[in-house]
Amino acid sequence: MASSAAIGVFDSGLGGISVARQLHAALPHERIIYFGDSANAPYGIKTPEEVKKLSFAIVEHFVRLNVKAVVIACNTATSAAVNDLRAHYNIPIIGMEPALKLACDLGKGEPQRVIVAATPLTLRERKFADL
Repeated sequence: MASSAAIGVFDSGLGGISVARQLHAALPHERIIYFGDSANAPYGIKTPEEVKKLSFAIVEHFVRLNVKAVVIACNTATSAAVNDLRAHYNIPIIGMEPALKLACDLGKGEPQRVIVAATPLTLRERKFADL
């Protein structure tokens, strides 16, 4: 994969634009392609299988564009699909869980309270509970 290849970022709508902006600020020389799936939003009321199908379609679109990595700027898609996407594709797939995990781990062994705004699907997923 060429280093000049873009990074794909997607969300179920426009909320992930803030993630794309932060990514651009941190990596100003990288090209970013954003996909906001407003046509299928909200993801939180869909089944995990529906979210996986939508996520795979978006990542497949990015792969056809030869992206070098994908950032899932959607907690719901991360919860429902990130493991399957990582197993299927040979490019880095970065989900939203690292930021939440970091917040949970700040207490260095002490229990922490972290407020999370999440969809019902995200809250039901094992990935979320394991954080």
